[in-house]
Amino acid sequence: MPPLRIALLQSSGHPGETAQNLKALDEAAGRAAAAGAGLLIAPELFLTGYAIGDGVRRLAEPADGPGGRAVARIAATHGLAVLYGYPERAGEAVDGGDAIFNSARLVGPDGAELANYRKTHLFGDFERASFTPGETPVVQAELGGVRLGVMICYDVEFPENVRAHALAGTDLLLVPTAQMHPFQFVAEALVPVRAFESQLYIAYVNRTGPEGDFDFVGLSCLAGPDGTVKTRAGHGEELAFGEVDPGLLAASRTANPYLADRRPELYSPLT
Repeated sequence: MPPLRIALLQSSGHPGETAQNLKALDEAAGRAAAAGAGLLIAPELFLTGYAIGDGVRRLAEPADGPGGRAVARIAATHGLAVLYGYPERAGEAVDGGDAIFNSARLVGPDGAELANYRKTHLFGDFERASFTPGETPVVQAELGGVRLGVMICYDVEFPENVRAHALAGTDLLLVPTAQMHPFQFVAEALVPVRAFESQLYIAYVNRTGPEGDFDFVGLSCLAGPDGTVKTRAGHGEELAFGEVDPGLLAASRTANPYLADRRPELYSPLT
């Protein structure tokens, strides 16, 4: 199979302004498609912004709400898949109101939904106060012969999460994120190690710059199964490109048989 070209949209967009963020996503999708990308990945909560306080509940919407339908039109117009983060309103919370999830949704190049993932590991007081944790650790979809998996930010810092994707056959793990100072070592060191130890690609796509009480570090990257960083963004707004090569993936998995050499019978104390 030919490599899958992907675009990493490193941006914080316009916090609290969904219409402006959709406009920015449309512009980035046009640029990505013109550069031959088949997939555009936007950061965590890109549709609304991250540090927007009570705006999270006000701007949350169902997966197929107005924002979701707008992203579907963007994907279909430009003929590429789009993954974006957004606050999802769904069902009922324990207190009887709507549950709000920190979600990431993948739509295909025809605008059809391919996957919707709810963040399972919430980080910090803001997220725990604003969101309900998801309960499905492995969410996957197929694109151009590549099996995609989805998780969000803090989720990737748990090796069990990534290994679960590896065992389920994920080739490319999409991780929209909101990584802030002083944790830049996650983007610099941890993500490439996760890719190597579980023998898959990881696209880690961050917000950038100050937003509320946070200062996002950028440093979005595409890490390969050989442990090398194939693409690395800087600290500012950027549309970066990389390629997911099925040939490299197969060769690396042959040379580094971590999954085949596992001994699950020894690991029961972990759970």
